[in-house]
Formats: sequence, structure tokens, C-alpha cells
Amino acid sequence: MSGSLWAANEPVTNSSPAIAGRGRIVILGDSITAGFGLDDPNQAYPALLQQKIDAAGLPYTVANAGLSGDTTAGGLRRVDWALGEGADVLIIALGGNDGLRGISTQQTAENLAGIIKRARARAPGIAVIIAGMQMPGNMGTEYVEQFRSVFPRVASENGAALVPFLLEGVAGSAELNQADQIHPTAEGQKRVAENVWKVLEKVIEGRKR
Repeated sequence: MSGSLWAANEPVTNSSPAIAGRGRIVILGDSITAGFGLDDPNQAYPALLQQKIDAAGLPYTVANAGLSGDTTAGGLRRVDWALGEGADVLIIALGGNDGLRGISTQQTAENLAGIIKRARARAPGIAVIIAGMQMPGNMGTEYVEQFRSVFPRVASENGAALVPFLLEGVAGSAELNQADQIHPTAEGQKRVAENVWKVLEKVIEGRKR
């Protein structure tokens, strides 16, 4: 994984509004969330999560707030807009671009915590899930370790659920990534959806109690 991770300024794939009687799940992410390079945005993992939710008979609508090139700082600036009239669950899938740009892990952590704070101010009672990211070894051992530790630490300190690594089983696989070896193929996106669903399903079920 090298070079610029995600090209900037692609439009949000889906800013689905709240639907009466259904909860709303907002995924604040970058180009992996937006479905960069796919033939159909419905191949991106937010749409695949919607399929899983529907199949499980759960009354939730997924809003894809993925923006290619976004960083945690960008997410902090647009979280209020992404949440719109509110949400029941926020999935934060940001940080990869921070890492490849060498942004300090302290700043990334502060931005993630800031996103959570703003989300809870706008939508009290919202459940938050942080999707962990990792950097390749060529970023340097110390930075790689510090970066990896940001996500579980912020999740723990802020009472958020954690997807340990968004690209588990996908990163490093030539078959599951596009030619740039950064963005998942349609098959890779299926694996990403499984990674998120393991946590999201439990969060949704927990909200029933």
C-alpha cells in the first residue's frame, strides 16, 4: 500500500434520510466506504450491510456518508451534516488517509474523539462504532504500532464499539483488491461488510434491550 490512498472529492454515495419507523445508521468514511472504483455503488459495503439488515428483518436504513480522500479532520468538519436530522448508530470508518499522510497519531485520536463528541451532542443516545485501520510496514515500525493502537484506545475511552480492522482478510490480498492494491474489489467489499456486520449486528441487537 503506497501513494495517495484515496482520490479526493467524490460525492457521497447515499445520504438516505430517516424513514418513519426505521432507525438510521450513518457510515462516515472515505473512498472504501464510498465504493471507489466499483462498477456499481451497491457493491460497496454500506449497501451490503443494508442487505444483511433487511434479510435479518431489522428496521434500519443505512446512509453512506463516504467521501473519497477524507481524513478524520474532514470527518470532524462534516459529521453534523452527515448526521442530518439524526441517527441511531454512527460508524466511523476514517483514518487511513491520516496514516498515509503521516498525520500525528495524537491528532487522529483527538479528531476521532471529537467526532464522537459532536455526534452525541447532535443525537443523544447514538451508538458509535469505530472501524480500526492499520498501516503497512514501510511506514516505520514505531508509527505503525502507534497508529494501530489509536482505534481501540479511542473506542475504549469513549464507550464506542470497535471493528478491530476494517480490512481484515482483505489488505494484502491481490485477489480482493483493485489494481492499486488499496481499494477492495466487489469481492473484497463483501469481506469488509462481514467484518463490520459482526459488530454492527450486536450493537443493533443491544439497542432492543
